[in-house]
Amino acid sequence: MTSQVSSPAEQADGAVVGEQRKHAGEKEVRRLDRVIIRFAGDSGDGMQLTGDRFTSETASFGNDLSTLPNFPAEIRAPAGTLPGVSSFQLHFADHDILTPGDAPNVLVAMNPAALKANIADVPRGAEIIVNTDEFSKRAMQKVGYEASPLEDGSLDGYSVHPVPLTTLTVEALKEFDLSRKDAGRSKNMFALGLLSWMYNRPTEGTEKFLRTKFAKKPDIAEANIAAFHAGWNFGETTEDFAVSYEVAPASQAFPTGTYRNISGNLALSYGLIAAGRQADLPLYLGSYPITPASDILHELSKHKNFGVRTFQAEDEIAGIGAALGAAFGGSLAVTTTSGPGVALKSETIGLAVSLELPLLIVDIQRGGPSTGLPTKTEQADLLQAMFGRNGEAPVPIVAPMTPADCFDAAIEAARIAVTYRTPVFLLSDGYLANGSEPWRIPDTDELPDLRVQFASGTNHTQDDGTEVFWPYKRDPHTLARPWAIPGTPGLEHRIGGIEKQDGTGNISYDPANHDFMVRTRQAKIDNIQVPDLEVDDASGDATLLVLGWGSTYGPITAAVRRLRATGQSVAQAHLRHLNPFPRNLGEVLKRYDKVVIPEMNLGQLATLLRAKYLVDAVSYNQVNGMPFKAEQLATALKEAING
Repeated sequence: MTSQVSSPAEQADGAVVGEQRKHAGEKEVRRLDRVIIRFAGDSGDGMQLTGDRFTSETASFGNDLSTLPNFPAEIRAPAGTLPGVSSFQLHFADHDILTPGDAPNVLVAMNPAALKANIADVPRGAEIIVNTDEFSKRAMQKVGYEASPLEDGSLDGYSVHPVPLTTLTVEALKEFDLSRKDAGRSKNMFALGLLSWMYNRPTEGTEKFLRTKFAKKPDIAEANIAAFHAGWNFGETTEDFAVSYEVAPASQAFPTGTYRNISGNLALSYGLIAAGRQADLPLYLGSYPITPASDILHELSKHKNFGVRTFQAEDEIAGIGAALGAAFGGSLAVTTTSGPGVALKSETIGLAVSLELPLLIVDIQRGGPSTGLPTKTEQADLLQAMFGRNGEAPVPIVAPMTPADCFDAAIEAARIAVTYRTPVFLLSDGYLANGSEPWRIPDTDELPDLRVQFASGTNHTQDDGTEVFWPYKRDPHTLARPWAIPGTPGLEHRIGGIEKQDGTGNISYDPANHDFMVRTRQAKIDNIQVPDLEVDDASGDATLLVLGWGSTYGPITAAVRRLRATGQSVAQAHLRHLNPFPRNLGEVLKRYDKVVIPEMNLGQLATLLRAKYLVDAVSYNQVNGMPFKAEQLATALKEAING
């Protein structure tokens, strides 16, 4: 039916380490250093669950990993159609890796739509496991196949494994009292078992997970476990799979510590909880559900025992209004959203700037404008975060680099908010939010002390000797105003959206006072202490600097590694703080002949840098809802070096 050109190992940039084993009566086992697998099917086929379980077992095994879930925006997209395809890509290795991989070595296609939607990404020689039960004439015609791709030679050059997944699953579950349709729903577990056999993944965690997930329906749990075992046994016994593979733990990739697999949204949630504990403040989330930020609301609602209170508001405006009220009341206040929600929250963000209260605005960016691409990633909210309010309303901006880094970025955003009494933007995106990687669980003594002193007494003596409280009397170092809890005796004060007189907080329409307050609020943000930008210039003689921010870190770093492996000199730096910029940024930019800025937008950071530093930064942009590929960036950077 097909010709085998090369194994997955040979497709993984020389992934075969060289060890092969084959004992009498046993199948051959090959050792690889990395593998990229993509599960694809209808949005109702459980591809995200399948990928997540394979990821969890891979993490427990000790591999480094990176994932890319990709699914439709519709709750139940039309079955068997190209827009309805859901996929999950996992890259795992015995060494440090940075991205979910450019192209899969193994594609599991549950139907014709999944095959057609993903085949363009699959390199020749890769393995394709196809659920032949779904390749009916009608299903193939629905996606534009005039003839079966399993028979017309179009898949020659791939190693194709035709497997009747649905039939085998139904047969394995015939002892259970299930209809064919209900039994067939477990075909994703059959596929998971087969892939678990192929790559020697642990199984105990999946069995425990299924029994927990279906604790109230033990028969369903046992049926799924039976399908999972059937898939494993099929791989062990069928002649179509003559080889299994091993990817050793990444024992040298990680510093010593306790690790777990974590997604960006989960890491961010834990970072917010940790920040609340380190600040010794109750954590309050005022939020309205929106993709891809809703997981943070779901997660934080589970942690009342850590002093977390969550409020699912009726809309975005109510969510941030409640959060700002909580900040006034002395909580570490958070609101979570995506780009459309930021637009709705903009007036209240401006109010928070005027009130000078700590507030975290977590923006999990997605493709826009308007509703845009709810389940796809983008970095196009930077200018909105920087300028998207009326008047001069500066707000600090922090951006995490990786899923695990969302934890540290949340703590850093909280540090700035409580220290300088200001709202702070935390710009993550869909790629970081849904992707996952290993995370070292930190010891509590590694976390910063974020405790603040609330105002407890008067702070100003009037000319007549009267002791009073001035709500806008500032710390001379941070320019932060005092944080007074309402109801504290003697500290009654006025704040609000109308301009206030410096010091007293009385309403003021005086032009000179307004000018002073505007400049003071700007100076407070400009003077926030952030670390200098670190530059990775291994050779010391690079003329090209590639500068990134946010989730482009992984693809940029992987691309730089590829270039250096070929003898090219290139420097790399990555921004966490986007407002204010690190103080040495201008000097760094002027050090290089060329500066290339890859962004998943049309050049927003490049626009800011050109305006502020008058540097001829070159944009490299992508806005297709997907993250950059390392090879794509490596090619672009090589052209920039040689151009």
